[in-house]
Amino acid sequence: MPGLAAPLIDWYRGAARDLPWRREGFGAWGTLVSEFMLQQTPVARVIPHLEAWLARWPTPTDLAASPPGDAVTQWANLGYPRRALWLHRAAVEIRDRHDGVVPRDVDALLALTGIGDYTARAVAVFAYGDRHPVVDTNTRRVLARAVEGRAQPGPPHRRDLERMEAELPADVAAAAIVNAAAMELGAIVCTARAPKCEACPLTKQCAWRAAGYPESEDRRRKQAAYEGSDRQARGAVLKTLRGAAPAAVPLFAVLPDWPDAAQRDRAIDSLVADGLVEAIDEHLRLPGHPAS
Repeated sequence: MPGLAAPLIDWYRGAARDLPWRREGFGAWGTLVSEFMLQQTPVARVIPHLEAWLARWPTPTDLAASPPGDAVTQWANLGYPRRALWLHRAAVEIRDRHDGVVPRDVDALLALTGIGDYTARAVAVFAYGDRHPVVDTNTRRVLARAVEGRAQPGPPHRRDLERMEAELPADVAAAAIVNAAAMELGAIVCTARAPKCEACPLTKQCAWRAAGYPESEDRRRKQAAYEGSDRQARGAVLKTLRGAAPAAVPLFAVLPDWPDAAQRDRAIDSLVADGLVEAIDEHLRLPGHPAS
């Protein structure tokens, strides 16, 4: 068994958090929805939204039958609302191309809207039990430290999949646990800013520890401040439209008191360009909702 696998498996069996998508019978659709929601969003915020989403749309076909604006409304304050639109489009594609069943094949998953290398492999591994390397930000950090001796990983690269593949046992079930364990370790122990090295199961294998914890350049992209940003303006526009849905809102009534009118207009234009908002007859509405 590869060097990291055995200690990761032993640690995970006793330390893994009880999360909905890890429970028996959660299903491929629930796994897919959870992965969309977990992108750049903390677990604690995701869980109530996930439960509400699956209660409303327990299958891809259920979601596909609703207007996309309903998905944007249900997304609420999760952030990055284009994910809701992409998830709705993926549900339509699953209904139309796969008879309403989330596909198992990685290439078929990659062909769906909004799904990249990580999400496709996560569904194939965690929902269907197949053997693939699954690499997220947390996994990349664990590999950078334990294998490469660097404090922070470099930019995402296809080589990340090869590095994780080298750590996976041949046994399919054990490989799935190692994938999950590496992500969990990065999330709760081998964290970006305050790693709990004393609690890490990889202390004997960790190249970073053996090298004396050298600093390395943090090349992660820094996110701009939210307060006063265009993202905040976009969120405020969507909040207004969600509050009025399914009705449309006259253009003049959308954030009339926003302190920066140019920023407000820029936010509206970008939302229309992204397909998150429709502009019809001097009204704004969420996509698929009636104009009045």
